[in-house]
Amino acid sequence: MYNYVVTAHKPSTVVSSVRASFSAPDETNLILNKTTRLEFYTLVPNGLKLFMDLPVYARISAMEVYRPRGCTTDLLFVATARYQYFVLSYDVENQKLISEATGNFKYRVGRPAELGVLSVMDPSCRMIGLYAYQGLLTVMPMVTNSGKQKQQLNKSSQQLRRDSRISQPVGTIQKPFNLRLKELLIRSMVLLYNTELPTIAILYEDSKNQCHIKTYRINLKEKECIDNPWKLTNIDDTSNLLVAVPKGGFLIVQSKTIIYYDGNFRPRQIDLEFPTAARGIAAVDDDGSRYLIGDVFGQLILIVLPDTGDLYTHFLGKISVPSSLLYLDHSYVFVGSHFGDSQLIRLRQDKNEQGFLLDILEKFINLSPIQDFCVVNLERQGQGQVITCSGGSRDGSLRIIRNGVGITVQATLDMSGINGIWSLRPHFDADYDDMLVISFIGATRILKLSQGEELEEIDQYCGFDMTRSTISTANIIGNLLAQVTETSVRLIDLNNQRVTSEWNPPALSKITVADINPTQVVVALGGGNLVYFEIKGLDLVEIKSTTLEYEISCVNISPLDINKPINSTVVAVGLWTIIGVQILRLPTLEIIANQPLEGTAITRSVLLTTFEYNHYLIAALGDGQLFHFIFTPETGRLSEKKQLSLGTQPIMLTSFTSNGMNHVFAASDRPTVIYSSNKKLLYSNVNTKDVTYMCPFRPTPMATSLVITHEEGLTIGSIDEIQKLHIRTIPLNEMPRRIFHQEYSNTIGILTTRPVPDPETGIQEHLSFFKILDDQSFEFYDWSEMLPHEWVHCLTSVKFDQEKEAAPEYYIVGTSFVFPNEPESERGRILVFHVDKEAEHAHKLRLVHQKEVRGAVFTCAPFNGKLLAGINSKVIVLEWNSQEGEEQLTEVCSYRELTMALHVVSRGHFVIVGDLMRSVTLLAYKETEKGEKMLELISKDYNQNWLLAIEALDDEEFIASDADLNLFTLRKNSDSTDEEERKKLEEVGAFHLGDQINRIRHGSLAMNNPDIEPIASRTLLFCTVSGAIGVIATISEERFNFLQKLEHCIDKTIGPIGGLTHSDWRVFQNEYRSREVRDFIDGDLIESFLDLPRKDMAEIAGTLGKKVDDLLKIVEEYTRIH
Repeated sequence: MYNYVVTAHKPSTVVSSVRASFSAPDETNLILNKTTRLEFYTLVPNGLKLFMDLPVYARISAMEVYRPRGCTTDLLFVATARYQYFVLSYDVENQKLISEATGNFKYRVGRPAELGVLSVMDPSCRMIGLYAYQGLLTVMPMVTNSGKQKQQLNKSSQQLRRDSRISQPVGTIQKPFNLRLKELLIRSMVLLYNTELPTIAILYEDSKNQCHIKTYRINLKEKECIDNPWKLTNIDDTSNLLVAVPKGGFLIVQSKTIIYYDGNFRPRQIDLEFPTAARGIAAVDDDGSRYLIGDVFGQLILIVLPDTGDLYTHFLGKISVPSSLLYLDHSYVFVGSHFGDSQLIRLRQDKNEQGFLLDILEKFINLSPIQDFCVVNLERQGQGQVITCSGGSRDGSLRIIRNGVGITVQATLDMSGINGIWSLRPHFDADYDDMLVISFIGATRILKLSQGEELEEIDQYCGFDMTRSTISTANIIGNLLAQVTETSVRLIDLNNQRVTSEWNPPALSKITVADINPTQVVVALGGGNLVYFEIKGLDLVEIKSTTLEYEISCVNISPLDINKPINSTVVAVGLWTIIGVQILRLPTLEIIANQPLEGTAITRSVLLTTFEYNHYLIAALGDGQLFHFIFTPETGRLSEKKQLSLGTQPIMLTSFTSNGMNHVFAASDRPTVIYSSNKKLLYSNVNTKDVTYMCPFRPTPMATSLVITHEEGLTIGSIDEIQKLHIRTIPLNEMPRRIFHQEYSNTIGILTTRPVPDPETGIQEHLSFFKILDDQSFEFYDWSEMLPHEWVHCLTSVKFDQEKEAAPEYYIVGTSFVFPNEPESERGRILVFHVDKEAEHAHKLRLVHQKEVRGAVFTCAPFNGKLLAGINSKVIVLEWNSQEGEEQLTEVCSYRELTMALHVVSRGHFVIVGDLMRSVTLLAYKETEKGEKMLELISKDYNQNWLLAIEALDDEEFIASDADLNLFTLRKNSDSTDEEERKKLEEVGAFHLGDQINRIRHGSLAMNNPDIEPIASRTLLFCTVSGAIGVIATISEERFNFLQKLEHCIDKTIGPIGGLTHSDWRVFQNEYRSREVRDFIDGDLIESFLDLPRKDMAEIAGTLGKKVDDLLKIVEEYTRIH
């Protein structure tokens, strides 16, 4: 079985961030570490602008920015979780990244540091320090002097690198060496400012959990660590952060106190009003006289370090709980978060309406950490939606995620037979619309906004021909309207409400199609005749006509020049007889481009449009095929052709604006919004079906709506923000841990935990809850609080009576009691809840039964009318019985040979168990003739894998993820004649994902389209700690073999990034073994083909014996599975 793994939503957590002048000397850049990606932003007057999104073939552990003497831009140092490093610079001239240095700092016999890789950069650029292994400081010396130093001044890093006269420029990283430290558990470390030798201060914890601070001087020449006499012992054990201060010394951040030791190690301190735990700190000024501190409760505090006197603080306001805090410039602050949305805020001098000294300017959606999710089809449209348990602390939320764009219905109107619709403004310069013109066969109807802001039908309007079908209508410059019917082109003066000019086609001719812009009109007649008009004053003036070789099926004269958005220099013409598009120059009507289109259906719609300063021609056929080209108006050249299918019915194209950006609505049986991001066209499904026409409608200057038509009538609605995935947030203000959708009661059940800080110590305790919400409105119905010290672990829904269709379903909650003095939970509960449907107690939770068990109930699942539960080291089967008038759970059998049963999945009478250490075990439930019930071992994986998630692909194969961030598939050896072999689960697939998966479930985000043959036999979704949502699609062997070749070609073309190779990155690897990728395809790499230059695409296509357009079509087909 072969699987295609691709990311539907990229990791969104911000692990760390740095400020730099990376892209240019005079620009302020924000660089984000998003686990396996680097995002580069530029600070612009209206916020942050993304200019590069870089996938990295590694997990990023640390980042540092430095500027060697003589360089005008900064360099970026990156360390990875596999102990590799690289240095990047940006080539401004060629607008590309340069790998300045690569290497590794792996130590074969070292024990990894408990807190991961810690990094420090010497303020004088003499060294980089890495604490990656316990008791070992890796030192990377840097070149600080050069004989040709004067020649390097004011050179960019690229110039220095290319300067052959300088063998080792200032800032070059030299061979690393290791220094032994006595301290093993280091919480924080900094390199201090203004020191003769690099001096490091270390905050560490000893074997008795006592905290201390020690300083060392590092002699780079002698490669030795020199004890500094200054140290602090037995400091507050809540100390968690050291910050080097530019004017000398450092800050110690504790839960109740912040202490500043100056350059002479003299202390000054300030007591905080409330106990807290700092999660991010940022210097505001270059001299370090002011710092911003963000804490675990989302409070932002300003601390001031005056030259003399006491420290003091200001409370600024509430932000997301930060994982990273960065002061950018001009009062802009970036709040990177792991538990909530990241934010761009701006500090202010006076308080806002909330009483805060800050404004949140922009939010960056973050789903991390995703603890659990469920897949639902709430809108019953054949498209799955994912509801995630996201975030934590006060930023916890449910996120409802769907593929595509939603339309919120504001009004509907029944009127069948619509064959066209347009919106009109009261005058040309108006910034709102007040009319809808609706065309029918043999008639036109007009709806006008009344003073009460309701649409009312009017019988006549300003000389409009209401007795014929309207082909096109629009506002014209000079406060005019144009209306085209099959018998005339009318120019109407809105001031005098009369027809000022009219043109009629020759006898026996009829107008078939037309288009209008503010100063021009083009109409087509039968026989390929095309007539071009211009508006001159109040007159409609015929400028030119021509006869084309073929019949005309559609025309478009949308202006492309953003500096002259009132006229066009070209007209696009769709043809039938021969399927294609021609572009003619205006006013001469000279053909400058002739583009055949592959297909048998006629060209139904053409559109000239501009996305991100690139001009496009888009053409749509009557069978749902869509083509688009890059268009160069000056030469008429059409290039970079792409083709895709948007359904099976005719497509009608219309431009509209959303959030100041241009978009195109493709109305069809599968309506789609086309938009551009980073110069790449993207397509989002609209969550409705069978749209025939669309027009934008702006009833007020601030409101933008869309009017869509279908067979039964029209709908007016507001449109969601345009993006590939639409994400809606339901704030919880606590951490959601588990979720389940119960269709029986139309509710969604969630398990949550709420942190409650101790008012004396600031240490957080937790309360746990089970809550239910309406599955449409997400309104909270009811909740149940767990007992003190009780944690919630698992949630499912079970229908115990399988024979009765109307039998009730019950929510099942598994818990454990956790006490500080217990290494392992000794008891827990299984709670059975029912959601009452009676009117008096509608949607109220009723605890039907509770069963105390010995151990923690980590997992539970329905099992053919029974309940499976994983309790510490065993899996048990429970039945629902009535005894003495009470319903209760009774254990009927168990399997005990496990370490810790974290996951159970049922498949028929099989039970798949995910064990903490012993990988996957396959059991079968059996009932003997004597009535004995048992769980029997069928087979197991004998490899040691620390399991995090499992799911059954089918009856024979299973997929799992582990704590080493790998995915692997296992298969039963059912056909083997060897009994020992049948007891083993064979590992058939292996892949390193590089992210921690918390849950895998069957489901899809893509719209189910029965008219298109699926490329995958099944799809599963997974969620990760970093906020990513991924898709696992099972594909055929033929597809796998082709994609494997394509994967190799793309990898070869892209090459290593920072010296890191794709093949090494995807190797399955854990503490005990490593294995090459097998039976998995990296969909992210495959789909990166769409971002390659055309030249590289052609080279890859040639290697594979394909045409570029055919290969593009294949890759775009895979993008539709997410």
